[in-house]
Amino acid sequence: MMVLPPSAAYELRLQKMILQPLILTENPAASLTSKIYESLRQDILRGTLSPGKKLRIDELKETYGIGASAIREALSMLTSDLLVQRIDHRGFRVAPVSRSGFDELLKTRCWLEERALRESVMVGDVAWEEAVVLANFHLARAKRNKSADRFLADDAWEMHHKALHKTIISACKSELLLHFCDQMYDLNIRYRRVAGSPIDNARDVENEHAAIVQAALARDEKRAASLLLAHYNRTADLVRNALD
Repeated sequence: MMVLPPSAAYELRLQKMILQPLILTENPAASLTSKIYESLRQDILRGTLSPGKKLRIDELKETYGIGASAIREALSMLTSDLLVQRIDHRGFRVAPVSRSGFDELLKTRCWLEERALRESVMVGDVAWEEAVVLANFHLARAKRNKSADRFLADDAWEMHHKALHKTIISACKSELLLHFCDQMYDLNIRYRRVAGSPIDNARDVENEHAAIVQAALARDEKRAASLLLAHYNRTADLVRNALD
């Protein structure tokens, strides 16, 4: 059995978790649906398609160069992701954002990820430890912000950031729980991007991540969970201020 070097193993893990969220089949129609689904999903997460925007099929056909059938299927898939809403007899729109919606999202995300993190810390093996260390290493090397006056995450940093948070909880044995954690993560990213949070100059995000990793590797599930929730709530305060 060939053992991959750490960097190669990390790249494969990253592709599986982040870069290839959908498995394309040999069916051309399925591939088209997957393609437009991911394009629409990314544009919604980035805020390019703004909250509440009506998604007209004809306009989307022209913008993305894909047929109406694939677009409708992709929009139906995005409703399951809570990123798009179906309007009775009037088509689709990008899901709106609100302060109350964000608070509910944060509460749910914290519930789910705390459970996933605690189990992951308890049962994670040596391979999990190595993956956590490597994910944090790559995140620490990435440039975080591409704006001087507000938080606008660099795309590479965003990718490695998600990889770290997913890796820390990846030893959890519940695939369903991990699926919902992933969904909550993306919904949170959309709020953060749409809100355009100002920079907290007093905050050291790199050290926050390092502390979470250190507690997780020390198998201190209580401290790891406490640090993770504090990390999320500190970001949430910035998002709430921007939404207000």
